[in-house]
Amino acid sequence: MVLEGTEQELIEGCQRGEREAFRVLFERHKDKVYSIALRYAGDETVAMDIAQETFLRLFSRISGFRGDSTFESWLYRLVVNSCLDQKRKTRRLMPLVDGLLDMLQAPGESVMDHLLRSELSSRVRLVVGALPDEQRILIVLRYTQGLSYDQIAEILGCSNGTVASRLNRVHKVLERRLSRLVGATGGNRG
Repeated sequence: MVLEGTEQELIEGCQRGEREAFRVLFERHKDKVYSIALRYAGDETVAMDIAQETFLRLFSRISGFRGDSTFESWLYRLVVNSCLDQKRKTRRLMPLVDGLLDMLQAPGESVMDHLLRSELSSRVRLVVGALPDEQRILIVLRYTQGLSYDQIAEILGCSNGTVASRLNRVHKVLERRLSRLVGATGGNRG
């Protein structure tokens, strides 16, 4: 039985067409794939579509996995491609940072503070959601998935330096757009 198999044994089983091997691989990775899709799309239904598309791609392309990278990086790449393809299909804004600012909520916060934070959170989601796909996926991989520059570079097929410079550009764009937002909403307090 495949249930106790290592990742490599599971991959080889999938490449031989063993359904049980694919089922176990699916069970091991379904939550991670869905999590990335949900953080990217911001919508549970769309995330389910992206996850389903990712596993269909995995099923049809597993025979081509050569092990040049880790399986996890290869799978992340499939998820990223599915996310970008979904965006191309729908051409709608998909918010990203659900709950990100909620983590910063202070205990004992007043109702007014909560409303202001909620409004700001909504506007931040719009700013991040308006980023080009390639920039938004960097934010997802780095900040919602917590991946290192090395891991992101492997997934995107570029160097660490490229990841660093792209993130730097995204940070500057976000800083510019969010500073306008803070100036428009919170600059008058005092």
